[in-house]
Amino acid sequence: MTVDAKTTSGEVAPKPDLVTLTIDGVEVSVPKGTLIIRAAEMIGTAIPRFCDHPLLDPVGACRQCMVDIPDAGNGRGFPKPQASCTMPVAEGMKVNTQVTSPVAAKAQEGMIEFLLINHPLDCPICDKGGECPLQNQALSNGRAESRYYGAKRTFPKPVSISAQILLDRERCVLCARCTRFSEQISGDPFIALVERGALQQVGSYEQDPYDSYFSGNVVQICPVGALTSAAYRFQARPFDLVSTTTTCEHCAAGCELRSDHRHHQVKRRLAGSKPEVNEEWNCDKGRFGFMYGRGDDRILRPLVRRDGVLQPASWPEAIDAAVLGLRAAGTSVGVQTGGRLTVENAYGYSKFARAVLGTNSIDFRSRPSSAEEADFLASTVAGRTLESSVTYEALEAAKHVVLVAFEPEDESPIVFLRLRKAVRTGLKVTTLAPFASRGSEKLKATLVPVAPGEEAGALRGLDGLDAGTVILVGERAAALPGLLSSAAATAAATGARLAWIPRRAGDVGAVEAGCLPTLLPGGRLVSDATARVDVASHWGVSSLPGEPGLTADEQFAAAADGSLKALVVAGVDPYDLADPAAALAGLENAEFVVSIEQRASAVTERANVVFPAALLEEQSGYFYNWEHRLGRVRIVNKATTSPMTDLRILAALADAMGSDLGFRASKQAFADFVELGAWDGQRAAAPSVEAGEVPGGVIAAGWRELLDASQGNDYELALRATARPPAARVSAETAERLGLTEVATVTTPSGTMVLPVEITHPMVDDVVWVPLNPSTTERITVTPGAAVSVSAVSVDEGE
Repeated sequence: MTVDAKTTSGEVAPKPDLVTLTIDGVEVSVPKGTLIIRAAEMIGTAIPRFCDHPLLDPVGACRQCMVDIPDAGNGRGFPKPQASCTMPVAEGMKVNTQVTSPVAAKAQEGMIEFLLINHPLDCPICDKGGECPLQNQALSNGRAESRYYGAKRTFPKPVSISAQILLDRERCVLCARCTRFSEQISGDPFIALVERGALQQVGSYEQDPYDSYFSGNVVQICPVGALTSAAYRFQARPFDLVSTTTTCEHCAAGCELRSDHRHHQVKRRLAGSKPEVNEEWNCDKGRFGFMYGRGDDRILRPLVRRDGVLQPASWPEAIDAAVLGLRAAGTSVGVQTGGRLTVENAYGYSKFARAVLGTNSIDFRSRPSSAEEADFLASTVAGRTLESSVTYEALEAAKHVVLVAFEPEDESPIVFLRLRKAVRTGLKVTTLAPFASRGSEKLKATLVPVAPGEEAGALRGLDGLDAGTVILVGERAAALPGLLSSAAATAAATGARLAWIPRRAGDVGAVEAGCLPTLLPGGRLVSDATARVDVASHWGVSSLPGEPGLTADEQFAAAADGSLKALVVAGVDPYDLADPAAALAGLENAEFVVSIEQRASAVTERANVVFPAALLEEQSGYFYNWEHRLGRVRIVNKATTSPMTDLRILAALADAMGSDLGFRASKQAFADFVELGAWDGQRAAAPSVEAGEVPGGVIAAGWRELLDASQGNDYELALRATARPPAARVSAETAERLGLTEVATVTTPSGTMVLPVEITHPMVDDVVWVPLNPSTTERITVTPGAAVSVSAVSVDEGE
């Protein structure tokens, strides 16, 4: 066996054994084990197919891909046509496709004819019409006229497999793509082929709807219009849509999407094909969660508070009012950027805070955070490149993946799919958690049972960690003292690779842009005088502030006691913070608040000036995903009435304050950011924080589920309806000790939530798991690792 070039990991990869065969008279050499249908594609021959998909196991269900394999004198022939999607190539094989073989062409023509016997001819109203493989192949590989004049089979339609997915059974060609995706890719086998013969159809359990975060993929890969989504059904024709490739804004996975719009309105989003990231899949939130900017709460005009009331204003009037308030505050200003920003917008806020306002009080972490996390981000995340980071490819190649304060199915769904793919080929997954979640079970993960706060010790005690191990740590680790320090120390001691996977799309870009009170762009430390001079010189200012600024929590506290005069807030939901009451008090007591926002919120209600910001579909730029891979954001909706981007608003404010931001378009900002580059001088030291003690009593655990009460899920009712019902999970022993039966109240300093009780086994005792930010009318703050009060509620009282 010969060797090939080095792989991306630097190792020498073996060159696969090649098999030589002839397809339609053309000799071709392909790797051993290649399917005939793939080998034909390599010479430009497209064999018609329905069941075949390159990311699914072959099944040979539709029989449309028949080819003729005559005996070439070597005993490798077959007397009848064979399915090319299930048969691997063999040395010396001779294959004739429909291009050269009347036998293959007749077989394919016959299969199309059989499929059309019961298939309705409703192409003009079918959502798949215009992009339907059955349409295309009936034209290219079928008969010109039908010989069937009988009555077609019909079914009541549509059947709701879930609130989002609808099934028209008479259109189904039984290719089994949907069932194979559910079983092999997402691990949600809640739909299946039922009955036999002419009655065979896709069925679901009546009492158990298709519960999957990835259900929209079955609509996209369905080769006919049998599966449709409630969100897109009868909304548009494919040939009326304009398609734009962009990057998803809902998490840090970095999925490529195809966004289809008509008349300046996005009608649907599909998974793009980006093999190195999301392959051809995406989650339902990324697919259907694009309606959040279409409600009555969308802000389209600037607002200025007059006589205690927010009133519409012109852009010049709003800019003048904002400048007046910010000038009065001097450098006593805090800036908070949230997690929705592209790297260009985040870079704009970083420069605006330091070069225009003269403050290092800037923070993107509108969630529970810590000084330990800031040190971890500075030492372990900032300044990384794709080449020096853990990647999706590295996850697939790893021998062992350890999940720490991280639930991939909910917090980064494409990471979950990649792990599932690798598990099928032998990857071992270990999760440090109070119980084995549904996602962990689908990953066949080994559970190390820990109460929140015990993860640091459990991680240090794991055996067998080495260079083949990847440790994935989530943003929830920030609320657990010592955990990030332990993760960094464990990786350094064992040679394991470490990756931080935040929940929001803009977080890694915000770190790189310097949206932290201790960090300048490119991983430069605020405390490093040389780094400050380097950035100041690049930005064309005399100097930058040298004192570390205030975190998000500290900014709100300082605003509440009057030591911080003004706030500039963008994309922040106070209810996401560890102490929402303190955040709201800071907003209410601050002398001046500027809000740059897309929709009305608790911040805009308390702001003195509100600027409308463009939606992601209305701007261009880049996101850094968790790998530090750039994902391109393109303008989808070019409506001329779109508000300005955050960057243009900041540039206008800087101009009015007598400063020059230096850029106002994303292209200019990105060029400036790239030119500044990463710092090659002093870097932050890894954090060293002792693990905190686990408090007594009942400890709270939890994470934000994918479909929760976040604004990104708003106004898409079918998507909201697929959210999992909230519950309080406890062990049987804890339930018995507390007298919990059906309903329980969970009480925190911010309020009380009533939840149904779900006994979970195995589960750590004296721990109650609750969903953070659930899609319910009750909204309280629960910090993992904190002590909470849990008590029983009678059913009558709960009602």
